[in-house]
Amino acid sequence: MSDQLFSAMGISASGMRAQSTRIKVISENLANSETAAPTPNEKPYTRQRIMFKNVLDKELDGQKVKVDRIDQDTKKPYPLKYMPDHPGADENGYVKMPNIDPLIETMDMREAHRSYEANLGMIDQSRNMYLQTIDILRR
Repeated sequence: MSDQLFSAMGISASGMRAQSTRIKVISENLANSETAAPTPNEKPYTRQRIMFKNVLDKELDGQKVKVDRIDQDTKKPYPLKYMPDHPGADENGYVKMPNIDPLIETMDMREAHRSYEANLGMIDQSRNMYLQTIDILRR
């Protein structure tokens, strides 16, 4: 039984690490959501996306989640904002802004936070079961 509890804790810990990385990427996106292109010919900050993968862990006898890669979202266009005094403005006064929607990022952050908490709850439950087992064996 203890092997299964340690396995559950290891799987949950990998989920927490993955969600922690996801929160970091989302935080970077939000922090740069208003970073305009420095010159008319340059791109502004590009939204980062995180991709996960399942990895079989033979030691834990279960699937763990890991970060597969972090890449840029190049499919979503850069919105233009009228800022004629900005050094990155084109001849019409428009500046390319990051392709980040703060509302979407906030919702992703909330989902990542809930997933992190769910994994933390699973670790807590496993720890409590393990402590109860030790307590029963002491009697």
